[in-house]
Amino acid sequence: MGASVTRAASLAVAIWLGCGALAAAHAVVLITEEEAALPDDQLRARGFTRGPSIVVVSPPPTAGSMTSPVTIRIRFEGRGGIRVDPDTAVITYIKDPPIDLTARSRQFISANGITIGDAVVPAGTHNIRVEIKDAEGRPSSADFAIKVRK
Repeated sequence: MGASVTRAASLAVAIWLGCGALAAAHAVVLITEEEAALPDDQLRARGFTRGPSIVVVSPPPTAGSMTSPVTIRIRFEGRGGIRVDPDTAVITYIKDPPIDLTARSRQFISANGITIGDAVVPAGTHNIRVEIKDAEGRPSSADFAIKVRK
């Protein structure tokens, strides 16, 4: 009977560890420690555009610092009834040299925006640029910061 209990306990622990691995599999490492250590690039002012509107929903500008993983939610809104082309989205970590985060984020991008539920980001302030075009090729961009405390 003791061996059965030991096997059952081992199975329960394996299932519990497996569930933890599944939960961790949903998180995406958006920025690595090595990338965060690179020097910041200068934010450049962007002019007015007739391209899609880019609205940063989360983290809100007034959020202050948060803990990682963070939720990133960005909404795209076409202007004048022109749809947004999600295939043109580019997400850049504003560093010197700039780091393209688009491939890491591609599965979270749609015509409606970007939603990353569990973005793993190291401590610090991280400036991100999102660029998108509409179906007529009109571009827009927006910069935002993610502030993560230790």
